[in-house]
Amino acid sequence: MDELRFRKNLEKIRRTADDAGVEIILAFKGFAMWGVFDILREYFSGASASSVNEARLCFEEVGSYAHTYSPVFREGEFGSIMKYSSHVTFNSLYQYKKYSDRLKRYRRKISPGIRINPGFSEISHGLYNPCSPGSRLGVTADDLRSGLPEGIEGLHFHVLFESDSYALGKILKVVESDFGHLFSRLKWINMGGGHLITGKNYDTDHLINLLRDFKKRTGLHIILEPGSAFAWETGELVATVEDIVVNTDIRTAILDVSFTAHMPDCLEMPYKPKVLNATDPVIGKPTYRLGGNSCLSGDFIGDWSFDHELIPGERIIFMDMIHYTMVKTTTFNGVQHPSIGIWTSDNKFRLIRKFSYRDYKNRLS
Repeated sequence: MDELRFRKNLEKIRRTADDAGVEIILAFKGFAMWGVFDILREYFSGASASSVNEARLCFEEVGSYAHTYSPVFREGEFGSIMKYSSHVTFNSLYQYKKYSDRLKRYRRKISPGIRINPGFSEISHGLYNPCSPGSRLGVTADDLRSGLPEGIEGLHFHVLFESDSYALGKILKVVESDFGHLFSRLKWINMGGGHLITGKNYDTDHLINLLRDFKKRTGLHIILEPGSAFAWETGELVATVEDIVVNTDIRTAILDVSFTAHMPDCLEMPYKPKVLNATDPVIGKPTYRLGGNSCLSGDFIGDWSFDHELIPGERIIFMDMIHYTMVKTTTFNGVQHPSIGIWTSDNKFRLIRKFSYRDYKNRLS
C-alpha cells in the first residue's frame, strides 16, 4: 500500500461525507487491512461488519461499535454480535422476531434495522447481484405491506457494485416509491456499499446534492458503507516469474502467486487486472498467459503483451490489488502468501506482516 494514495482517498471520502451531511463508514468485506487503521482513524470512526470477527475487529482496531448485518445470525454468536455492535440489521422478519427481545433487554441501546430488497439493480454479473430472481438477501416490498415490525429503526439496502452516483439515483427512486411509506417511522437508512467515490470519473458533486435532497425530503440519517472506494488504486501485488511453459503456441509465465489463492476476485467477478508495462495482446509483441502457482488448472488469467521477452526472475506487478484481495485469500495448496507492507508518507518501506508455515497449519487443525 502507498500511504499518500490511501490518504488521498480518505480525504476525498471525508470531504464528501461532510459536504453531504451523511455518515460514511468502511466496509470490512472489501478492505480490512487493520495494519493501517491508525491512518484510517484520523479520518473515520466507524465500519460495517458481517460477522462476529469483523464486528470485533471494528471494536478493537477502529475503536467503535460496528454496524453489523449478516444474512443469518447464529444463536450462539448473537451475544457477541450485540457486544461489538451499535446497529444490527436483519436479513428477514423471522430473524428480527427471533432476536428482538434480546436486543430490547441488552444493557446498551442497539439500533435494529431490516435489509430490504428493492428488486432493482444494474449489476450485470449474477454472482454479485443481490436482486437476482429468488435472491435470499433482503425483505421485499410485498413482505412489508402491513408495515414494519415494532422497534425497527432503519432500513438497509445494498444493490450497487463499483457504481456511480447516477446509479444510486435510480435506486433511490425505486426505494422511495416502494418503501417510502415506512420512512416516517424510521431514524436512519443505510445505502450500503458499491459507491466508487474515489473513482477517476465519479461525480461527487452529484452525489452530494443527491444525498442532501434525500435527507431534506425524508429527515433520515443517511449511512454509506463503501469498501473498494477506501483502498481504490492504493497498492500493488508484486509477483515474480518463476518459469516459462510453452504448449501449442501458448506461452505461460508461471508466477510465485496464485489467482485462486491470492486474487480470487479476478476469477469470481471475473475481471482482468492491469499489469504494469503490459497491454492486451498485440500481434508482433511477446505475449504471455500469466499463470498461478497452485495446481488448479484454471489458475490463470488472460493474455498480456510486453515490450520484451519475459525471463525467470523478472517481476510482474499487478495494479490495484489492495481491495477485495487480502480479504478473500485462501491457503489452497498451502501456497505462500505475499507479505504485506506500506510505503509511508516519508518514502520509507515498512513491513507489516510476513506469513509463515504456522499461519497455514493453524487454519487446518
